[in-house]
Amino acid sequence: MSIQELPVQEQPVQELPVQEQPVQEQAAQEQHRAPGTDSPGQGAPADARDAEGLSVWPRSARPEPHGDVSVSGISLTEAADRFGTPLYLLDEQEVRERCRAYRTAFPDADILYAAKAFLCRAMAHWIQEEGLGLDVCSAGELALAVTTGFPPEKIVLHGNAKSPEDLSTALRLGVGRIVVDSTSEITRLAAITPPGTRQPVMVRVTPGIAAGGHTKIRTGTDDQKFGLSLTDGSAQHAVTRILDQPHLELVGLHCHIGSQVDSVKPYLAAVRRMVGLMARIRDEHGITLPQLNIGGGHAIAYRPGEESLNVGVLAGRVRAELEDGCARTGLPVPRLTLEPGRAIVGPAGVAVYRVLAVKRTAGRTFVAVDGGMSDNPRPALYGVRYAPRLIGRPSSTPPRLVTVVGRHCEAGDVLADEVALPGDIHPGDLLAVPAAGAYHLSMASGYNLVGRPPVVAVSNGIARVLVRRESLDDMSRRDIGL
Repeated sequence: MSIQELPVQEQPVQELPVQEQPVQEQAAQEQHRAPGTDSPGQGAPADARDAEGLSVWPRSARPEPHGDVSVSGISLTEAADRFGTPLYLLDEQEVRERCRAYRTAFPDADILYAAKAFLCRAMAHWIQEEGLGLDVCSAGELALAVTTGFPPEKIVLHGNAKSPEDLSTALRLGVGRIVVDSTSEITRLAAITPPGTRQPVMVRVTPGIAAGGHTKIRTGTDDQKFGLSLTDGSAQHAVTRILDQPHLELVGLHCHIGSQVDSVKPYLAAVRRMVGLMARIRDEHGITLPQLNIGGGHAIAYRPGEESLNVGVLAGRVRAELEDGCARTGLPVPRLTLEPGRAIVGPAGVAVYRVLAVKRTAGRTFVAVDGGMSDNPRPALYGVRYAPRLIGRPSSTPPRLVTVVGRHCEAGDVLADEVALPGDIHPGDLLAVPAAGAYHLSMASGYNLVGRPPVVAVSNGIARVLVRRESLDDMSRRDIGL
C-alpha cells in the first residue's frame, strides 16, 4: 500500500546469590519470541516467519516482491524514499498487542512502561490507552508524559541520583510513587514535601542477584550504583529512616535485577528475598507493606535463534512464588508491579539505513551506512549483535561475512560485526535492522553533528511521522555564543 503521511540489618541474607546460568528445567517454555502467547492472526505462522528470516521482526512484517519487506502494510523501500535514511519505523499495533499481552498475563498487577526504552508523545498516548502506567527517570520524561495528558498518579519516578529539579517536579505534578535510591535522597525529599501532604515512596533494594545479558546491564548486585543493599543492612536502614519522616509514606519495596534476562529463575529468587525483607519489616516495625515492584528487564531476541522471556510463564511462576512465600511468612499478598520497556517497544521497531561505501581491506569487508553510533550506541557500549537484512532488491549472489559500520569518526562505530549479507552489496543499497525499537533513539547523541533520525509510526497501511528528523538548524540554535 502507498504511504499516507498524516499531520504532524541488620542480618545478611543467607541464601546465596543466583548467578546467571541457563535454566534447563522448562527451558523450552521459557523461550519465546513474544511477551506471551502468539495470538491467531498476528502475522504469518511462526514456521513461515522463520523460513522467511522474519522471526525477530514485527509480526506484521511480510516479504514483498523485488526483495522488499513491508511492516504493517508499509513498504520499507517506499518509506526510505519518502522519509529518507536513516529512518526508524515503529509498528503501532505491535506495541499495543504487547501491552495487552502483559495485561493478560498479569491481570491483577500494575504494569508500568519503562520510558527510558523509548518515549515520545504518541508512545505515551498508546501506553495510556492500553491501560499501562509509566516509569520515568527524569523531570524531562515526566514533563513530556504529563503535558501529553498522562495521569501523573499512574507515573513512578526512578533514578539513582535524582536532581532537585527531578524531585520538585515530581512533587509539583503529583506522581504516584517515588522510588528512593539512597539515604540522602530521603532527607532531600522529606525537606521539600509540602506540609500537610504525604508522598508515597518505595525503597529500591539490591537483592544480590546477578542476571542480565551483559555486566553493564546487571543491576541486582552490590557492586553497581543502583539501590540499597539487602545483605549489608542498607535497605533496612532506609526503611527506618523513611518511617521516621511524617511527610513520606512507605508503600512498598522495589528491585530491578538487570536487563535482557531470559530466564524466570532469577525473578523467583528476587521475589523470595523481597518477601523475606517484607516479613522482617513487619516484625521489626509492625507495618505490612501493600506493594512489591519487581522491575522489568525481560529479554527479547535480536537475532534468529536467540532466547527471549516468555511472560506468560513468568506470570504463572512469579504468582505462585509470591503466594507461597506470603503464606509461609503470614503476609497478605502485596499488589505486584512490573516495569517492562524493551519487551514492549523493542520488537516493534525497524531501523533502515542506506549503504554509503563498501571497503575490502585486511581480509575483511566493511559496509558503511549513513547512520551509526549516534543513533544506536548499544553495540559500542556492550556488544549487542543484530541481524541486518538487504531490502529493496533481490540478490542471488552467495552471502559473505561483512561488518556493518557507521559513518562516525570512531573505530568502535560498528552496528553489526561479521554478519552474512549478499556478496554483491554496494553503495545505494538499503539495509533494515529489526528489533530496533528500544534504546536506540533514547540513547542517541549529536556526535559529529549528525542529526538524529525521524520516527515514523506505521499502522494498517498508513505511515505518520511521530518525531521529525533533527536538522542542522535544530542543532545550530543551541550554539548561541561567539
